Amino acid sequence: MKFLIKFFKWFAIILVSIIILMYLFNVDYLLRAVRTIYFKGYTTAFLEDYKEFPNREIRKGTAQPWAIAKNYNTISATETLQKTHKELQTTAFLIIKNDSIWHESYFDGFDKNSKTNSFSMAKSVVTMAMGKAIMEGKMKSLDQKVTDFFPELKGKYAKEVTIGDLSSMASGLSWDEKYYSPFSIVTRAYFDDNLKDMILGLDIKEKPGQSFKYLSGATQLLAMCIEKATGEHLSDYVSKHFWQPMGAENEALWQLDEAPDGIEKAYCCIASNARDFARFGKLYLNNGKWNGQQLLDSVFVKKCITPRFEKSPEYGYGWWMHEIKGKKLFYMRGHLGQFVIVIPEDNLIIVRLGHLKGLQTKTDPHSNDLYIYVEEAYNMLAQRDKKNSTLH
Repeated sequence: MKFLIKFFKWFAIILVSIIILMYLFNVDYLLRAVRTIYFKGYTTAFLEDYKEFPNREIRKGTAQPWAIAKNYNTISATETLQKTHKELQTTAFLIIKNDSIWHESYFDGFDKNSKTNSFSMAKSVVTMAMGKAIMEGKMKSLDQKVTDFFPELKGKYAKEVTIGDLSSMASGLSWDEKYYSPFSIVTRAYFDDNLKDMILGLDIKEKPGQSFKYLSGATQLLAMCIEKATGEHLSDYVSKHFWQPMGAENEALWQLDEAPDGIEKAYCCIASNARDFARFGKLYLNNGKWNGQQLLDSVFVKKCITPRFEKSPEYGYGWWMHEIKGKKLFYMRGHLGQFVIVIPEDNLIIVRLGHLKGLQTKTDPHSNDLYIYVEEAYNMLAQRDKKNSTLH
């Protein structure tokens, strides 16, 4: 009995000492990480982790349900697609053709209303909010300096960086993008309860506007500029100018660094569903117009989906781009294989949500599952056309 008392006494002393050291060395955010992620058996953020954090609602307005295609779900997923869904633990897969849902599958207990984390698809939404703020005259242009909003910004090149540099991932910010390291800045940002001070504590250490370098902190700083420019919480601004006009069927949630008055974790973390995420794809497919209303300037939309740098043709402003089997496409993407893929030539939108992303190599900026989702969607559409031709 004495041994147990002694053991627990020393265990408590060591535990308290560790916690004190974490605060002294400014890594106390790890306590939140352990509580919300690691104790649940995950090594990184997960699909339904919005339940572990405070959120701000992105309010919906009058719902505009998607049209359902006449031949809805008449063609099954190909064998390759089924295998990929199983291996990468897909939770939702949607094919929207000519503004109608043509194929829809849900897995693992999820359905059309289930909320899951957008992860970095939110970066595209932040860029849209910037475009709207420019359209309204609340921000001057892509060339407006970040120091107009945060004159205290630090670093050798702080006075040079623009909001366009932040959106196009050419910020020069001191940041590393290591998702699986508990000591990386991106992990700190995910769990820190004072994101604004953390971001403003970083330097603009490299000359901005020179080349593409994907940094989540750039999007966070951009969101802070938008909040300053509009005088509104980002969630409220997105709700008013996009979520409500686009007729989202469900309210969404955007994770905050702290409750109740924190800021949105803007580089990630909108909790919504496949059908409503798809609306952003439709907005860009239609050059910023929704039901006759110009929500975003068409010139700005075109700018977003045009590469800024010749050496980085995969990225524009907040959106990724590629060409697969001769089809030009642009897309939103997230950390665990979240995709909203738009192929304008065929009026096609593909949405995939799930637990795992495909292989990402250093030689290809696009993960290998992107190719599968696009190619197999076309294989399914070819089966549809073949079936229709035999019927006629």
